[in-house]
Amino acid sequence: MIIDNKSTNKIKALRLLDKSRRSFLRGIFSRTTVISILLILQLLFIIASFAWLDHYRIWVAMIERALAIATVLYLVNSEMDALSRVTWLILVMIAPLLGSLFLIYTKLDWGYRGLKLRMNHLVDASSQYLQDNLETLRVLKSNTSTTYHLVQYFDRSRGDFPAYQNTEVTYFPSGEEFFEELKKQLLKAEEYIFMEFFIIAEGKMWGEILRILEQKVREGVEVRVLYDGMIEFSTLSFDYTQRLEKIGIKAKAFSPISPFISTYYNYRDHRKIIVIDGKVGFTGGVNLADEYINKINRFGHWKDTALMLEGEAVDSFLVLFLQMWSITERQMVVKPYLAKHDKKRKANGYVIPYGDSPLDTDKIGENVYIDILNHAREYVYIMTPYLILDSEMEHALCFAAERGVDVRIIMPGIPDKKVPYMLAKTYFSKLMRSGVKIYLYTPGFVHAKVFISDDSKAVVGTINLDYRSLYHHFECATYMYKVDAIRDIYDDCIQTMRKSKRVTQETLDSRPTHEKLIGLLVKTIAPLM
Repeated sequence: MIIDNKSTNKIKALRLLDKSRRSFLRGIFSRTTVISILLILQLLFIIASFAWLDHYRIWVAMIERALAIATVLYLVNSEMDALSRVTWLILVMIAPLLGSLFLIYTKLDWGYRGLKLRMNHLVDASSQYLQDNLETLRVLKSNTSTTYHLVQYFDRSRGDFPAYQNTEVTYFPSGEEFFEELKKQLLKAEEYIFMEFFIIAEGKMWGEILRILEQKVREGVEVRVLYDGMIEFSTLSFDYTQRLEKIGIKAKAFSPISPFISTYYNYRDHRKIIVIDGKVGFTGGVNLADEYINKINRFGHWKDTALMLEGEAVDSFLVLFLQMWSITERQMVVKPYLAKHDKKRKANGYVIPYGDSPLDTDKIGENVYIDILNHAREYVYIMTPYLILDSEMEHALCFAAERGVDVRIIMPGIPDKKVPYMLAKTYFSKLMRSGVKIYLYTPGFVHAKVFISDDSKAVVGTINLDYRSLYHHFECATYMYKVDAIRDIYDDCIQTMRKSKRVTQETLDSRPTHEKLIGLLVKTIAPLM
């Protein structure tokens, strides 16, 4: 039977059309589409309710005025940072009734009160596994170290994050180096592998890791994977947890999106934690996606950092992971996963892994950064992808520079989000007037979250200098004092600055007018970004 080219092309065209129809129908009836439509319908219902209230203008005006007055009094006397109060006051000024009701809605925290109670219970239950070593505290106190007072702050917070000695720290100045070491450590796993990430995306990086995890499952290793539920709208399918479970991996999505409007969705799991057999732990800025190891080019060269811990300090990351994992469990099991650490292991300095939660009033991530700035004598070097500052952080940066500390901030030369980048530049002038030096990484995008000071203190983790990280996300990091890896962090900062261009007032003034205008307008709602 002979089929000519014309018939062959027709068959291909029909197959392509059929495939397009199936894709279109899957898109129309997908969970993403259904949830999006239901959320839009709820918003339309709220808008329609306000339109209906227009029939009762006089009563609405009286209620609106009373609510606005009460809201202003509340904001003036609240413990919010200054910029957040200004943002809410602007919203109330523009739309008194809607702005007041929106504030009430966010403060009542409908939709996540149960999460808060559950997390508080888990933190209390796990505190017995995170106890300070009295000898370590005694040595810190006798050295008149400011780190001792930071440990005291941790003890008073909701976290209970001890200071550990004899923990080896390895610093990775790129996602590529982190990836290669991670694969080696995963292959060594004998008992369990716990992984918690904000983003997981199918590709080379996750593909290679997943093959190792499958191998380990076949060897009898327990594997758990926890990722933020928001990525079910972007990088992974809604049934991805089931797909992982079919190959023996226990998996969960934190706070998956459902068809109901809730403040719950504002709080994302931005942590990056890997714990292997309780003996090795990883954290840092690197997610499990190909751009983080520069296998795909999204915003030029992707600059990121990570840490590997070996020793007692891994206990804190184990507990942080199990707290998040156990939110939807009937009970939290910790003790069987605690490793017997080698007491003969010797390593210089002190290591304090810690977490931050939006469910309490302790701004641990921001307070640690401010503590470093306030006690710095010579320098503070910072790497951050975003710069959306509250008044406290802005003051700490300026004050440190004004008292003679060499404060330098390294940011992306190519941003991943243009509007927040325009907003970040609105802070540059004030910071530079105080003496802060700002550098833009010309090869591409800086995603690292690093603080280093005076060759003795450093933080590497997931915490950005923006409202999302400091107020609204679950975060984690490692504070280091006098550990050997601090020299590697310093060298990396210097090398990164050499590839960066320093911002001057002239280059800042030469920005296009629309960028300046957008930055100034967006600054009024900075806390909501």
